[in-house]
Amino acid sequence: MTLNFKQLTFIFVFILGINECYSQLGFSHEIGVIAGPVAFQSDFGVRRDFETNAGNTGIGIGIVHYINFAYRADCNCYSTDTYFNDHFKLRNEISWNRTKLNHFGRWADASQTSENAERLRRHSGIAQNFDIGTQIEWFPKSIRSFQAFSYSFAPFVSLGVHFTSYNPTVETTYGDGNIENVNNFWLGWAGAANPDANEDPFLFNGNDTTWSLVGSIGTRYKLTVLSDLMIDLRWQYYFNDDVDGLDHNLRSNKANDWLVWLNFGYIYYLN
Repeated sequence: MTLNFKQLTFIFVFILGINECYSQLGFSHEIGVIAGPVAFQSDFGVRRDFETNAGNTGIGIGIVHYINFAYRADCNCYSTDTYFNDHFKLRNEISWNRTKLNHFGRWADASQTSENAERLRRHSGIAQNFDIGTQIEWFPKSIRSFQAFSYSFAPFVSLGVHFTSYNPTVETTYGDGNIENVNNFWLGWAGAANPDANEDPFLFNGNDTTWSLVGSIGTRYKLTVLSDLMIDLRWQYYFNDDVDGLDHNLRSNKANDWLVWLNFGYIYYLN
């Protein structure tokens, strides 16, 4: 955990350094809060299964900070009229999400009466992630015109990179409930019962860090001169497959963990 804290601190200081550079140039700032439901796509359940997608949902919250290149705080005036200044913002974020995970789909259905199916139904987990990162947002419409109430909605798309500290929890109520006992989990993951599996541990119950790619599409709604409402739909792909606490190592495991997060936010213009 000490290593994770040091890494998070380094990323946070690095982002602050970037912000300080832009602040020295006089660009204005915005701050806001976001929250909304998270659909976590992991090794729990069945890929492209509606019950899995609907069942493994959680919540996310965060604090966002923007560098607004269209306006200068040092002179209370617009910045140089360039395409970049009028169509891009830099978004920095600290966020947290948590999702309770269970097995859904055909293999864990109540109609399955085998002990292996019961192992799946008794196995659950919690994915819990803390993020620090930066995204660049592109607004097709003029940011200046939006701030001047020329239109009410300002759609945007964004792309960025986040540093994630993850701390999943593994749980089972099968057998003696001991997560160190592989016989309490679906036997195919252990290797001996399935030639497609390897001998690597398939459970992770601890702390670690990884990078993630973040992309989103959304819009702002002009509420007042100094405030906006925001909604965006985020896709976040982790460069690791044990963020959910499970990496079953089978051939059917074709992707790392990822999530979809529908954000609702309130943004306030500081200057």
